[in-house]
Amino acid sequence: MQMDPNQPEIPTPQSASRTGWRAIIIGALLLPANAYWIASGEATSTTVSLFFNVIFILFVLLLLNRVIKQILPRAALNQGELLIIYVMLSISSGIAGLDMMRVLMAVLVGPFWYARPENEWAELFWRFIPSWLAVEDRNILKGFAEGESSFYVNRVMKAWVTPMLIWSAFIFLLVFGMLCINVLVRRQWTEAEKLSYPIIQLPLQITDGRSSLLNHRMMWIGFALGAGLDILNGLHFLFPLVPGIGGRLYDLRPFFTTKPWNAIGWTPIAVFPYAVGLGFFIPLDLSFSCWFFYLFWKTERILTSALGWHTIPEFPYIEQQTTGAYLGLFLIALWITRRHLSRILTATIKGKRQEAADEPMSYRTALIGLILSFGLILFFCHRAGMAMWSSILFFLIYYAISTAVTRMRAELGSPVHDLHFSGPDTTLVKVLGTRALNPHELTMYGLFHFFNRAYRGHVMPHQLEGFKLMERARASHRRLLWGMIVAIAMTGPVAFWAYLSDGYRYAGAIGYAWRPFNLLQSWLYYPSSPDYGAIGGLIFGAIATLFLMMMRMHFIWWAFHPAGFAVSSSWSMNVFWASIFVSWVLKLIILKVGGVKAHHQAIPLFLGMILGEFVIGGFWSLRGAIWNVPTYRFLF
Repeated sequence: MQMDPNQPEIPTPQSASRTGWRAIIIGALLLPANAYWIASGEATSTTVSLFFNVIFILFVLLLLNRVIKQILPRAALNQGELLIIYVMLSISSGIAGLDMMRVLMAVLVGPFWYARPENEWAELFWRFIPSWLAVEDRNILKGFAEGESSFYVNRVMKAWVTPMLIWSAFIFLLVFGMLCINVLVRRQWTEAEKLSYPIIQLPLQITDGRSSLLNHRMMWIGFALGAGLDILNGLHFLFPLVPGIGGRLYDLRPFFTTKPWNAIGWTPIAVFPYAVGLGFFIPLDLSFSCWFFYLFWKTERILTSALGWHTIPEFPYIEQQTTGAYLGLFLIALWITRRHLSRILTATIKGKRQEAADEPMSYRTALIGLILSFGLILFFCHRAGMAMWSSILFFLIYYAISTAVTRMRAELGSPVHDLHFSGPDTTLVKVLGTRALNPHELTMYGLFHFFNRAYRGHVMPHQLEGFKLMERARASHRRLLWGMIVAIAMTGPVAFWAYLSDGYRYAGAIGYAWRPFNLLQSWLYYPSSPDYGAIGGLIFGAIATLFLMMMRMHFIWWAFHPAGFAVSSSWSMNVFWASIFVSWVLKLIILKVGGVKAHHQAIPLFLGMILGEFVIGGFWSLRGAIWNVPTYRFLF
């Protein structure tokens, strides 16, 4: 069986035309159920690069499609249609997931519900939150904060309708801007540079009837391994007498109790089949760099304690180093793509057509769309009280980080990229100081925490991966584009409905509001000047990334990848580093002993490990969501 992820496939008009609108309709019908599944407790499904809830739905659709193919062959969905549904659900899940909509609900409710006379939030910043962006009535918010109520009450729904529509429109503009950027870089990254897109391998292979992955014995061996562990651990959760195997994190911190070793902090070790499977598809230099630099950051903390520098607040500024590393990755991506972007701009100004016929949209349309969406976002910020220069800086940094994450996913397939608490909000406060920012801006930074808390479930990489899936499936880019737009437009209102409906019934998760508004409280209480240590950390992170890339380009023996430096300091790498180490060792042995042929033969095994754990893990998760009962969770 040939399963080369780099095998070129040229789209044909005949196959592209078979991908019909029915896929978009099916995807749109699945969006509400998927959003409710996420809102009812499975938001963590969006904390890794490949969303298990979407893989679970795709697997169920595949099984149904096989039955339909036997009964009504013409009614069965083709690969392009299945992948359109997959991409629509992935984009929707990224918006509805933990690092966007769940946090948005918290930051809309938290500042009013948690306000107390002792924290003085009401006096400090309530007046800086525009009334059209949030619900201020505590009687309305009580049902969401405490549960045992109903969203389907006229006064409650009426109170939420304006914030819901405005924030949904804002999310649409934010994500549509990403889509326009992806259209501009797609041809260069996908066709000219031929980036490998490791994350797409599972959905691509299981939907491809020619690959026969679901009929491959090695795939089912891997499936049995991943599924078997989840079945056993799920039964152990329900019936403790049943023995469990793994499925949890074992912290090494208790073994390091004396100084300076106790500065190591939380250091969990665990091996998950799906994580080993995902790690198998990333390049060896990146997987090595992920676990190596994870230990590097731990060593940095220990040395800081040994030298007595831990008394300096926030030293060694790991969050700022991480932000600098991602900005360095963006500069690298911009430099590599500079000629392509220059040709687009020159041709657009001269009125010439540069794009191929199968582009999702014309470059001119993409540029206009990007300018319009960015302009409307700035108008939104202006109406909320932010200065124009501050808004421009904020979203330039945000889109730079987003582009870096997308490039890294397309080229290397990193399973995580969370960038916790290192977005443009904290970066600008550190670099400029709070004295340079007015209270309206600082308050909006608190509200913008919902898409800057972490970047784990980022939407932008899924858009670009969707275009690559269409190319490999020889399907229509333009039809996928419409599917993406439908998913982006629908998910805001649908996710609001899901979180509000579930929250008023069972109590919403509003604890995510503590961090941004405690920070806001300190910013307003204690105005600060630029933090030069943080600026140094930012610059060091960018320079280190550029240095690592330069060494990698000039010396073939250089083993360290700049992306590994960027992603390894994240919270999620705590969970994944041991699994990535195991996959690195296995892949290294397979390549050394059996060569490229053995590597290709092993691909179904590792795809099966991911699929098995995702399918059974999805079953346990769905069980908990439907009956609202505690259940086994394999993720984290």
